[in-house]
Amino acid sequence: MINLLNITLMRGSKVLLEEASAQIYPGHKVALIGSNGCGKSSLFALLRQELTLDAGECALPSNWRIVSVAQETPAVSRAAIDYVIDGDKTLRKLQAALLDAEEQQDGEKMGRLHGQLEQAGAYDVEARAATILAGLGFSTAQLNAPVTDFSGGWRMRLNLAQALLCPSDLLLLDEPTNHLDLDAVIWLEKWLQRYAGTLLLISHDKAFIDSTVNQIVSVEQKQLITYSGNYSAFETQRAERIRLQNIEYQKQQDKVAHLESFINRFKAKASKAKQAQSRIKQLEKMETLLPAHMASEFNFAFASPTGLPNPLVQMEHVKLGYDQKVILEQVKLNLVPGSRIGLLGRNGQGKSTLIKLLAGVHSPMQGEFNAAKGLNVGYFAQHQLETLDPQASALLHVQRLNNKATEQELRNFLGGFGFHGDQALSPVAPMSGGEKARLVLALIVYQKPNLLLLDEPTNHLDLEMRHALNLALQGFEGAMVLVSHDRFLLSSVCEDFYLVDSGNVSAFDGDLDDYRDWILKQQTEDKSDKEEKPKIDRKAEKRREAEFRHSIAPLKQAIDKHEKAMEKASTALAKIEAELSRTELYEDTYKAELMKILSQQAELKQSLEEHEIAWLDAQEAIETARAEYESVDVG
Repeated sequence: MINLLNITLMRGSKVLLEEASAQIYPGHKVALIGSNGCGKSSLFALLRQELTLDAGECALPSNWRIVSVAQETPAVSRAAIDYVIDGDKTLRKLQAALLDAEEQQDGEKMGRLHGQLEQAGAYDVEARAATILAGLGFSTAQLNAPVTDFSGGWRMRLNLAQALLCPSDLLLLDEPTNHLDLDAVIWLEKWLQRYAGTLLLISHDKAFIDSTVNQIVSVEQKQLITYSGNYSAFETQRAERIRLQNIEYQKQQDKVAHLESFINRFKAKASKAKQAQSRIKQLEKMETLLPAHMASEFNFAFASPTGLPNPLVQMEHVKLGYDQKVILEQVKLNLVPGSRIGLLGRNGQGKSTLIKLLAGVHSPMQGEFNAAKGLNVGYFAQHQLETLDPQASALLHVQRLNNKATEQELRNFLGGFGFHGDQALSPVAPMSGGEKARLVLALIVYQKPNLLLLDEPTNHLDLEMRHALNLALQGFEGAMVLVSHDRFLLSSVCEDFYLVDSGNVSAFDGDLDDYRDWILKQQTEDKSDKEEKPKIDRKAEKRREAEFRHSIAPLKQAIDKHEKAMEKASTALAKIEAELSRTELYEDTYKAELMKILSQQAELKQSLEEHEIAWLDAQEAIETARAEYESVDVG
């Protein structure tokens, strides 16, 4: 296991972690969360042995194969699939050694190397690499394209594919979804759910974390705090603890009232459609968990637009594309104040193309496109981060929008986006991607748009800034069109979904769970189209299915038992952690009570760990049985 004991970690003069401790057990899938700059990536560097501790101990098995995603991609002419396989250094060394042995005609060495190559997965590595690349959005034609043909975002996908292909005991993923679209995120989720090693994940995508991890390690005030369960469980535990402490809880009441009002308005006009009900549930969940975000430094809102013409945009029989290539045909879409549209669709189908048309970046090839007089577009896309003036400060950027506003007014406004004190006066050039994204959003909000076009706005934003953006979008009065791989944002701010697919834009009847199923079905159909389906003896297959279900029934019962025990232990631990927050408990008169509570905490943690290990063993046993079952052909 990974054992971090009383560690202190510094970068320069800044203390990131101070006497912090945490344990991560083999096979666990863990999300490392915390605000930007708190030390998450530095902790990854420590595990890769690129940094040394200032104090404490970091212990992990010496034989573990640690894999992470390379941050740079060399501009090489190597084919994409070969570049991905190159990431497995052990395999490539064995292949080179075999070539040497063949040149020397050393039969004994050749035989030994063939055995080692088989163990290393050399004989199906191309098929595995192709499957991973397809899941990440690469077409068959792109597999043999040179790396130099791909943009920066697609090269990062190649690096991610390298990491997924390499055999590993510990997989470190730092924001793996930043350069992916929603269908690739869904595929990656499924891949990580099957991953047998230990996963340590840094991500700001709540839905992605929820689907992939069973433990949270949160960086809080230079400490590592461990929570059982996924991100939703973390929010619930943290919110309950804060409620019990009642620290500044009243500050949240105005936000609660605002969100309650919005939920009630939406309920009053919402149909019983599945996506409408999904949105209500998300909003109610946000209201319940507000206390978990009470310490956030981000707090902003969209002011009422100066005008709200109706309709804002009318599109009829619009054909759209580049040069002579048609991307979308016969698009019909009207945007009115209050429209909240999420665009869904696989990569390359035209979502960003449609956004660019609405933003005025592209013109229609044919058809009617009418924008209302007084249309004021707020357009966010990743490339706009590079249009900021690198020498100007955040304050100067906003002053250029309104030179009549006082400096204090603008400083107050920027404070809601995390630019406090000297941060508002610092030049843009050294800013991180997250800081630049926050500044671009601030500039959009300041201009009071009546049409918001958001193309992947949450890339680089941490969880607290995403939460603040989500709340702000609830109160936006204009029309909004959103492209995002953040399903929590999509489901809580969008009232309608449109599917962009096969040259068409059409209303999607369903919620994001239905879209996930649609994506998985498309991927299955794409795969089955390429494979010849063998004939199956249905009678024998049904008999085998019954035998298989019977054989794993005790394991399923064990899993249910351990899940109930883990839930019970987690609930008890949350109550004990709440008890431990009482300041008087640490006075001498309460020493006996404190020792009793600490003893109970240790017993519960041990019990939780034992049930988790037993649960994992049962899950692995089922997976092994299923793999054996699926490996037998019935003909």
